[in-house]
Amino acid sequence: MNNFNLSDESIIDHYENELAGNLNNQFVLSAPIDAVNREYLFQQQLKRLFDVLFSLTVLVAFSWVYVIIAIIIRADSKGKVIFKQKRTGKDDQSFWCYKFRTMVVNDHAHTNHAQKNDARITNIGKFLRKSSLDELPQFFNVLTGTMSVVGPRPHMLKHTEEYRQTIDNFMVRHSIKPGITGWAQVKGFRGNTTGNEMMENRVKHDIWYLENWSNKLDLKIIILTARQVFKGHENAF
Repeated sequence: MNNFNLSDESIIDHYENELAGNLNNQFVLSAPIDAVNREYLFQQQLKRLFDVLFSLTVLVAFSWVYVIIAIIIRADSKGKVIFKQKRTGKDDQSFWCYKFRTMVVNDHAHTNHAQKNDARITNIGKFLRKSSLDELPQFFNVLTGTMSVVGPRPHMLKHTEEYRQTIDNFMVRHSIKPGITGWAQVKGFRGNTTGNEMMENRVKHDIWYLENWSNKLDLKIIILTARQVFKGHENAF
């Protein structure tokens, strides 16, 4: 795999500028660039407004679900209800990502992904992971602004360091906030990835999302995600 010719920071800056100019190619041809940038910024503000309203709605409407899950987790195994882990966010900045704890307390939780039939996963954890309910606490991340409802999924710091060295343009996906769900996930690239080829495909889908982003696309991804949650996904374990 080829190494980058530019630093990770310059790649991210480059794509941030490209995103601002590529909001709508037809619009660019018929309007001044500053008007396009204003439209892009307006759409970004709408995205943030949606994130706040959507996360507040989920946190309030499903508050009883949070309580029930917390009680069951405490009864099922020893340890804290919420599992927090440092992940890589926008502009390569780390942040605390929250999830319901789905594993027994172990020394490898911050370095090793869960595998299929992983012995570390608790009884309630199997259900939470299969239904994606373990991700519910990340709406607190969305509310505080470290994540978005839709965007590239964040990775452990350890894995970010590995992939940035072996996968071309991996850091491009960090030019925007990470998301609870994303284009790669609804296209089947979710959960643990086996080998660089799967991660390369995930990154390609993430970059496609960056280059084609719109609030309409976000809504489509949310609907597709809801369908997957109800139907279940083979990589959800």
